[in-house]
Amino acid sequence: MTRISLRPPRSVTYWPASWYSRRKYGVLLDPGAVLGHHPGVLRAQARYELAARRWDRAGRQLKDLAMMAAAIRIGCAWCIDFGQWELRTNGIPAEKIGAVAHWRDRNLFTDTERLTLEYAEAMTATPPEVTDELVARPRTGLTEAQLVELTAMIALENVRSRINAAFGLSGQGFADRRGVPTGGRHP
Repeated sequence: MTRISLRPPRSVTYWPASWYSRRKYGVLLDPGAVLGHHPGVLRAQARYELAARRWDRAGRQLKDLAMMAAAIRIGCAWCIDFGQWELRTNGIPAEKIGAVAHWRDRNLFTDTERLTLEYAEAMTATPPEVTDELVARPRTGLTEAQLVELTAMIALENVRSRINAAFGLSGQGFADRRGVPTGGRHP
């Protein structure tokens, strides 16, 4: 049960955001509905999200794995649901997606992916558990620019996951969808 209405006041900011969400995902995303209660927050988050989509140093799959690890660590049901769909859409095999929560026990991940997952979990801990030793480890081909991008993406996922978890958002069924969602209105 959500802790805030998913029916925000209609505003000049909310309408374009809801149109974009329905066009891109087939439904109004619950986090967008929540943020629609405060147009300034919605605009700021939308700008950050759109900017982050253009970052291309670290690679989509590595960023996706890092964001999923952060969502799992926080326990954001909505982010895990959406993240599973997004990871699958971006070409990550289902076996690997299902293993993110237990990556230490699985041999499915490359050294770079394992370091990324560990880093994401350390960044997401409260307080953060990132150490000099963790950052100083050989990054298996990660440049400093890629590390900065991964760090920013993990921080963005922390913002998303903590907002969504605080408002009690649950999944919208994305994990069960195939391909790009189509049609539909927010219930």
